[in-house]
Amino acid sequence: MQVKFINRSHHALPKYETSQSAGMDLRAYLPEGPITLKPMERGLVKTGLFMELPEGYEAQVRPRSGLALKKGVTVLNSPGTIDADYRGELCVILINLSQEDFVIADGERIAQMVIARHEQAETIQVEELSDTERGAGGFGHTGRN
Repeated sequence: MQVKFINRSHHALPKYETSQSAGMDLRAYLPEGPITLKPMERGLVKTGLFMELPEGYEAQVRPRSGLALKKGVTVLNSPGTIDADYRGELCVILINLSQEDFVIADGERIAQMVIARHEQAETIQVEELSDTERGAGGFGHTGRN
């Protein structure tokens, strides 16, 4: 499968870092300089990338685990979904959950993107659903850890 990009940044296109990587890193494109996210502050970070996905695919924008663990910074709407018919700039909503300011520099790896196939469901209204062993139990109903 091929994914088309327009790259208005001066960074390389996203790529897989290993032969079995599921995600590609997205980098901040900040030509006007770094941005600072204060504790509990969120911001929209541009990438300078525009993408054309094949029909039947989506891109999921997810946090980078190292950034989340080491700096307390994550993707707010995780996973963010980029639909195949979207042609605008790829941007990432980050939030700083730490107690310290976080400075985002131009070119910094801010998130990862996973390309995934999806299906569209046909919705059907019914009066009742089939029974299962679980039923309506949720939110820890089994009592198991």
